[in-house]
Amino acid sequence: MLTRPAVITALTQQFAGLTVSEFRGDTRLVAPREQAFAVLEQLKFAHGFDLLVDVTCVDYLNAREATDRFGLVYLLANTVENDRLTVRVFLNEPELTVPSMVPLWEGANWLEREVYDMFGITFAGHPDLRRILLPDEFAAYPLRKDYPLRGRGERHNFPVLRRDQA
Repeated sequence: MLTRPAVITALTQQFAGLTVSEFRGDTRLVAPREQAFAVLEQLKFAHGFDLLVDVTCVDYLNAREATDRFGLVYLLANTVENDRLTVRVFLNEPELTVPSMVPLWEGANWLEREVYDMFGITFAGHPDLRRILLPDEFAAYPLRKDYPLRGRGERHNFPVLRRDQA
């Protein structure tokens, strides 16, 4: 469903550089990396987006018409007004750092760790940014498009665990 127009108008007046689009009834907002925390903070406290539904990332490597490598995606909901909003922040190498949203939504903790683990996006100010799905010894980011489908042989370096050792 379309986010209330007053919310979008207020945000675009307050933050220069925001772009807004709508597709199949969903409102999408693109925020510059430097404004990401301030935009999301405003959405939470001034516009009632009290639920961070998900944080994920998209690798646009070799995608047609893509001008940025990574698109960090925040899915938000206002549970009182039944509003939904997608906020994207585009990133390019070598600067793959954005502020952590854990101060706004505690639930961002593990979601950001997953994005860090799979894509290598760093969240500045995160309380415990470390791998959550892969071993610490794993040196790559497997959801990046330039990661080989069969891997790079990393699994051969991991210790073998048996059920009777757990």
